[in-house]
Amino acid sequence: MVFAMALPVASEGCGRVDHDGQGYVVCQVDAAHEAGLRLWQDDGNGRPLNNFNNLRKTLAPGETLDFAMNAGMFHPDYRPVGLLVIDGQERQPVNTQAGGGNFGMLPNGVFCTGGARPFQVIESRAFAAAQPECRLATQSGPMLVIDGALHPRFLVDSDSRYIRNGVGVAPDGQTAWFAISDRPVTFHEFGRLFRDGLRVRDALYLDGSISRLYAPAVNRADFGRSLGPMIGLVGTAE
Repeated sequence: MVFAMALPVASEGCGRVDHDGQGYVVCQVDAAHEAGLRLWQDDGNGRPLNNFNNLRKTLAPGETLDFAMNAGMFHPDYRPVGLLVIDGQERQPVNTQAGGGNFGMLPNGVFCTGGARPFQVIESRAFAAAQPECRLATQSGPMLVIDGALHPRFLVDSDSRYIRNGVGVAPDGQTAWFAISDRPVTFHEFGRLFRDGLRVRDALYLDGSISRLYAPAVNRADFGRSLGPMIGLVGTAE
């Protein structure tokens, strides 16, 4: 599947897109399938899953993994740096502190599903103040797009390039797009994919350099360093 970027992605699933000379895979989830979106951290014994193969072993008979990717930054022991909510249960509290690294490049944000709207990306301090209900939530940083504007610290001529992944939400909260670059890109290039290509008003960076994707629809099953939290869409075998 190849999406035309003159308009937002028009159908669910994962496909390859080109934007400003860079290639990406974009996976779309609509509100009707919000319940199929899952976050994973540990196996049943509290051990980090770390990779897509272990994640797939947790699926019930008849379930399929449509796609999955890393879902935010993590400590050396694979615990999330920021908020993690799985099935309505807070596994790690929200972190509103400024600091070094990409997570601390405020404003950062939270991706939330299953609350007042099917999908939301909310700035972290606003999230902490409002305490919205979320079925799933993951915190990362920096924000890529903030109310229709790129993060103010993104530089057009930056030489910092990594394979990057993130998530953006449609203005009406009915659609979420998960994207990962094919090759190393700058923050500015990646943010423009969401703002100008997918036309979102809010988008969140998930990570770079360790970014991985499992998406059989585009024949992609990345491997490499172990991961912390992972997010993906579960379907059923036909």
